[in-house]
Amino acid sequence: MTTEKLISEIKKKNSFLCVGLDVDLDKIPKFLLKEEDPIFSFNKAIIDATHQFAVAYKPNTAFYEAYGICGWKSLEKTIKYLNEKYPEVFTIADAKRGDIGNTASRYAKAFFDDLGFDSVTVAPYMGKDSVEPFLAFKDKHTILLALTSNEGAFDFQTRQIDGQELYKQVLGTSKQWKHSENLMYVVGATKAEYFAEIRKIIPDHFLLVPGIGAQGGNLTDVCRYGLTKNVGLLVNSSRGIIYASNEKDFAEASAREAKNIQVEMKTILDGIH
Repeated sequence: MTTEKLISEIKKKNSFLCVGLDVDLDKIPKFLLKEEDPIFSFNKAIIDATHQFAVAYKPNTAFYEAYGICGWKSLEKTIKYLNEKYPEVFTIADAKRGDIGNTASRYAKAFFDDLGFDSVTVAPYMGKDSVEPFLAFKDKHTILLALTSNEGAFDFQTRQIDGQELYKQVLGTSKQWKHSENLMYVVGATKAEYFAEIRKIIPDHFLLVPGIGAQGGNLTDVCRYGLTKNVGLLVNSSRGIIYASNEKDFAEASAREAKNIQVEMKTILDGIH
């Protein structure tokens, strides 16, 4: 998907919501466990209920890999369903890959060509030759981990090296890589005060923002410092939407939660126009 198509969908829906499909069989409604593929049945119901409010979906691949080949098949079915039924939505493989040369190329091929995702999350620690193989794919996006929402982010990401925080060096250096126009960045919502500094370095790139809801991030603060003229944000909510209920009404409950966030987003967008 091109960036232009993503921006068009954001404007059409007055939303920049991304729904995280992090499926845990211990948390989904018990009656779904009788299904042939409980993970896909759960995902399909969530997607059908929330697609009018969301512009992106983000399966975290660990939640599928944990169930072996059956989990991987559920992931395949989920992305195929999204691409065929709702091709207008942006898809993110939250895989956090990061390796060099031929290995990076194989990872990129797996998620972009085989599975058909629009984007994949990538760790930058090994440098440009671990990222540029992903960037080489036309109309695909590489979402680089920049400043994450977890407690351990302070171990390295905010440490100063030669007078500048490491995450800022990642942002600045990555802009120089080949096809860097295909880059997006992960910036946690719990680090809202950092967004103004980040926008000085990457004023126009899209940011994938986890941490809203269960992790304590604040949408208003994120938007105050992170919004661009083309919105430039994909704000993710996972548990708060997909586990809004574990009863028969789980899909309807997820739709209500997604709509609540979309309404808040529309209010914010209306206020800047």
